[in-house]
Amino acid sequence: MHTRTPFFRVNPCDGKRYQNDKKSKAHYSMSDIIQPKPESPLSLTALIEALLFVAPEPVTPGQLARVLNLTNRQIEKGLEEIELLYQDRGVRLQRHDGRVRLTTSPEAAHYIEFFLGLEATSQLSRAALETLAIIAYQQPVTRPYVDSVRGVNSDSVMKNLLSKGVIQEIGRAEGAGRPILYSTTPEFLSHFGLISLAELPPLNIENNINNNHKENGETKILKE
Repeated sequence: MHTRTPFFRVNPCDGKRYQNDKKSKAHYSMSDIIQPKPESPLSLTALIEALLFVAPEPVTPGQLARVLNLTNRQIEKGLEEIELLYQDRGVRLQRHDGRVRLTTSPEAAHYIEFFLGLEATSQLSRAALETLAIIAYQQPVTRPYVDSVRGVNSDSVMKNLLSKGVIQEIGRAEGAGRPILYSTTPEFLSHFGLISLAELPPLNIENNINNNHKENGETKILKE
C-alpha cells in the first residue's frame, strides 16, 4: 500500500468565525449554515456546491435534501453532476461512509503545501501501512483480528493511526468482550489521494505470493 499525494480540505471558515457563536462547530446543522430561498436563481448543482463549500464537516445527501427541500435522488443527481464538473478542476467531491465533502485535487497538493508553508506530509511506517491496509480492505475490524493477520500486537500502531485521524472507532463487535470496531476515515482517503474507497487497488494475493517467490529466486507457482 503506497502513500499517494494527499488532499487538502476546502474550508473557508477560520477559527474566528466560531469564537463569537454560542454553538460550537460540532453542533452546527445544515439549516444553521444556510437557508436558500425557493426563488433562488442558482441551479441545483450550484446550491449543493455552496452548501458543501461552507459545511464544517462531511454531510449526508439527506442533510442536503432537507435544506433544499428535495429528494435524496435529486441530490444524488446533483452530486453526480458536480463530480463530472470537477474531473479536471482543482477541487474534487470526496465520498466516504455515506457522506460527501469538497477537497482539493491531489495533483495540487505540492503547490498548496508551498503556498501555506506546510511541511511535507509525514510518512507512515511499514507497520502502520500494513495495519492500515488490513483495516481498509476488511473494515470494520477489531484489533484482535488485525493482530491475528499481522502475527504481532498492533496496539501501539493503531493508537498512532487513531492520533493521525486516519482510522476511527465505530462501535463494538458482538461476542465475547465486545471488542471495538475500527474503520478508515475521510482523512485516510485524503492521505492517499483517493476520492472514495472504491478507488482502492484490487487485492491480488496470488500475484503477490508469486512475486515474493521470484524475488527469492523461486519461480514455482503455489496452487491448492
